[in-house]
Amino acid sequence: MDILLEYGWVLLVLIGLEGLLAADNAVVMAVMVKHLPHAQRKKALFYGLLGAFVLRFLALFMITLIVDWWFVQAAGAAYLLFISAKHLYDARKHKNATEEEKEEKSSKKQSGFWMTVLKVEAADLAFAIDSMLAAVALAVTLPKLGDFTIGGINGGQFTVMFLGGIIGLIIMRFAAQWFVKVLEKYPQLETAAFLIVGWVGVKLTVMTLSHPNVLILPEDFPHSFAWKTTFWVVLVGIAVLGYVTGVRAVKKNEAK
Repeated sequence: MDILLEYGWVLLVLIGLEGLLAADNAVVMAVMVKHLPHAQRKKALFYGLLGAFVLRFLALFMITLIVDWWFVQAAGAAYLLFISAKHLYDARKHKNATEEEKEEKSSKKQSGFWMTVLKVEAADLAFAIDSMLAAVALAVTLPKLGDFTIGGINGGQFTVMFLGGIIGLIIMRFAAQWFVKVLEKYPQLETAAFLIVGWVGVKLTVMTLSHPNVLILPEDFPHSFAWKTTFWVVLVGIAVLGYVTGVRAVKKNEAK
């Protein structure tokens, strides 16, 4: 009975953790598909969620191998930092551009449907590894249950990780759709969303630098209270400031 209670408690903690990671992933997906027409956007989100499921499922079975794949997280961090910096640079350039330059830019074709899906899947890969590494860190604290292993992990521990991941993906499905609707209603939030994407990139960078094969930062630093508090205070701060700015801009436009 005690072991079941322990498993249940870790599952609840894991669901909360996966929900937070899913929210990060959902923000990135929402930002990436926002420029697509409505029908294509829904399809891109579907493929993104499908890819997230497949990649997390594969990561579960390959976790004993991907523990050493720090370079995937590094690539994911660089990718998120790049698209965040590029958007902020383009937005600043657009603000200072002449009307002719703005019209010329708006007429340029953005990433097509399949290229957008490919970009979403690339981000999903980095998030899948981040998610599974976090899940393993929690699951291995549990006593082993059963005599079988899956992907090099005890069957009971694997089951907890799998259930946590599935529930996290369900959260991501609704979160991504909600974020897209919010960005449609408050377009000015796009800059805040890209800042959050960049901040998530910083988070993946910290994870990479503290990887056992890198160790530029202490291995336990990403899980420290100081870093977690800093990450969430900054993220919430960006979101609140962006929301307030977006609401003010909408009210200002409505008053005209």
